[in-house]
Amino acid sequence: MENNQQSKESTDRSDLVSDDGKNSKSVVCQRCGSKVLCPGMAVFAEKELFLPSMRKKSGLSSTEGSVDGDTLTAHWFVDDMYTFENVGFTKDVGNIKYLICADCEIGPIGWHCLDDKKSFYVAVERVNHA
Repeated sequence: MENNQQSKESTDRSDLVSDDGKNSKSVVCQRCGSKVLCPGMAVFAEKELFLPSMRKKSGLSSTEGSVDGDTLTAHWFVDDMYTFENVGFTKDVGNIKYLICADCEIGPIGWHCLDDKKSFYVAVERVNHA
């Protein structure tokens, strides 16, 4: 099933990424439709990152035992947190803050390492594009 998702993702990607490598459409929350990024504000990047399974904010910071999730490679990269239209951050989980929808608090939709103040990643498959 994962291979089907990846091949579907690579074929669908051409209409999401502009010629200069940026997002050609708005990035919006899958759950409530709130705008996360405007078109042209993020660069497509391939980086392997582990994100816990999607859930409400209250369930994200509790990490009892092993955490269910996915290793994702397709992301929208932003180098300034003020570029976002609407995004929230979880409490620190080690040296990571996860990005969530600021309106409905579902997530994580992305990843930010506290060691690098200029790296914010939003997983392409955890958001919609409009």
